[in-house]
Amino acid sequence: MRFLALALIGISLGVAQPVHGEVLYTITDLGTLGGWDTRGIDINDAGQVVGIESYLNLDVIHARTFIYDGGTLKDIGTLGGASSYGRAINAAGHVAGRTYDGDGNQHAFLYDGNTMSSLGTLGGTSSVGYDINDAGHVVGFSRNSSDIHRAFIHSGDMMIELGTLGGATSIGAAINNSGQVTGYSKNSNDDNRAFLYDSGTMIELGTLGGATSIGVAINNSGQVTGHSKDSNGDSHAFLYDGTTMHDLGTLGVVSSAGHDINDAGHVVGLVSGPSADSDDDRAFLYDGTTMHDLNDLIPNGTGWTLTSASGINNLGQITGRGTIGGVTRAYLLTPVPEPSTIAGLLSLGLVGLIGFWWRRRKA
Repeated sequence: MRFLALALIGISLGVAQPVHGEVLYTITDLGTLGGWDTRGIDINDAGQVVGIESYLNLDVIHARTFIYDGGTLKDIGTLGGASSYGRAINAAGHVAGRTYDGDGNQHAFLYDGNTMSSLGTLGGTSSVGYDINDAGHVVGFSRNSSDIHRAFIHSGDMMIELGTLGGATSIGAAINNSGQVTGYSKNSNDDNRAFLYDSGTMIELGTLGGATSIGVAINNSGQVTGHSKDSNGDSHAFLYDGTTMHDLGTLGVVSSAGHDINDAGHVVGLVSGPSADSDDDRAFLYDGTTMHDLNDLIPNGTGWTLTSASGINNLGQITGRGTIGGVTRAYLLTPVPEPSTIAGLLSLGLVGLIGFWWRRRKA
């Protein structure tokens, strides 16, 4: 009985720490809607991915937003214009992003699974949605009546301006389920600084020693990731833990940037070499202690080069962009064993434990 209990506890601990050590992933090509370039942007805990696809229409490159759901790609449309850019997807499958209307104006949008709606502006001509939480609150930025872009939260039918860190502009990049927001704002020295907005107050998160920092994603514990200049002027991914901004490193190359963080504090993003060529980029996973090149965590011989990781959910699934066969494709990485397999192992262990206890009881 004690042995089985310990075994079951061991399985549970394995689930709690799914990305320590040399964790391998299966990789899925998310396909296309007929275009040639797809990129995964965000993923929810149901494994739904929102992304964008490039396509050619009347000799002009446009983009359209897709949702990947269990092997199917769905184009969610626009507000009458040529392009849309989905940036985030919540637990209900609702999407926030930006799109164009028939007059060429850019609008932040909310897609509720059936209908795309404009979220309006702060009085100016345009707005952009960057993230959405499970309550349906959207953050982003909008031009105001003075044609200056400011961070906002959209809740219900209201778009609320968040202010700045003393400079002219601000951008809201991410929101968690408690309503905390991260992003970046100009300060009084006209430098961009990452911020945490909570209960009406915007606080600066500092830097890694350089002049600027950018907040990109926030989890439900209030941990923030993004990128910051260090004292040498190089951009490094960071993890802000509530008090301190930690440098996540660069895997030995020039720069890195954090793109998303899950509730376990695991960060995904990219590292970049000295060249401006995106083929030099590599996707990374920071597992709480170590930064890994995700290309080292997929099976050999797949033909993939993972150039960026943009989203990670609480099951450890990751989406982003990579190249295969000379084209750029959105991918989905799923930990091995898959979450459903882990759940099966747990249930089998529990059934065995109960059966053993019942036999001992009857004896």
